[in-house]
Amino acid sequence: MSVSEAEVDLSADEQRGLELIKETGGIHQSDFWKELDISSRKGSRIAEKLVEAELINREQTVYNGHNTYYLEPTAKDLEFRLLMAGDLLSPFIGEEEVNPQSDSFSQWLMNLAYEE
Repeated sequence: MSVSEAEVDLSADEQRGLELIKETGGIHQSDFWKELDISSRKGSRIAEKLVEAELINREQTVYNGHNTYYLEPTAKDLEFRLLMAGDLLSPFIGEEEVNPQSDSFSQWLMNLAYEE
């Protein structure tokens, strides 16, 4: 995964915050600063910096009866290529149960094996 210019300019705490958001796939801001063991004020500043750098999205929400924000990585940070085998999208996408005996699953696996 390449590192964007915005990520290079992050402080150590901002980098830790970004990694936490990426690892969790999204976290409420009220939990974000607690996980990082920093003040809520500092957590808000870090979140604002990451939003300004377009590294995360921040949406207002209610969590445990309190107003807060939900922080999640921007779509550009997601690795969609991991869902691909050649030009086929993983059959796991959009399906609740995938039949491992199905033709679509077998074809996807065969394409995945040929890429290596």
